[in-house]
Amino acid sequence: MKKSYEIIRGLREDKDLRQLDIARVIGTTQQHYSRCEQGESDLQTRAVISLANFYDVSTDYLLGQTACKQGVNALNQAVIGEYTSGELISDVLSLSNNGRRAVLEYIELQKLKEMMIKSGNLLTKD
Repeated sequence: MKKSYEIIRGLREDKDLRQLDIARVIGTTQQHYSRCEQGESDLQTRAVISLANFYDVSTDYLLGQTACKQGVNALNQAVIGEYTSGELISDVLSLSNNGRRAVLEYIELQKLKEMMIKSGNLLTKD
């Protein structure tokens, strides 16, 4: 898993922003933010929260605790009706390994089906 300083540098670079731009977002100097990107200094809690909100990622992702970028807004997003992404994840995690494997196999099958529909290689009755 990546280190937090690698993550914050990567997010900034992906958006083609300067260190000074991000330093202003979190209310610090460019020099301090540069040290944070080099792993020489840590960000304060409020700065981590500000960056998570700015990049729309979770604080756990910024801190290198998970590879899942999506923040709490994504977990609360409705999948179908009022059933949320967070509920889906919880339901999948409550299954046995075989159950989880079956869900993943079904997802891959559904993705393949949708890809074939888009390419015109599969006709539907819809």
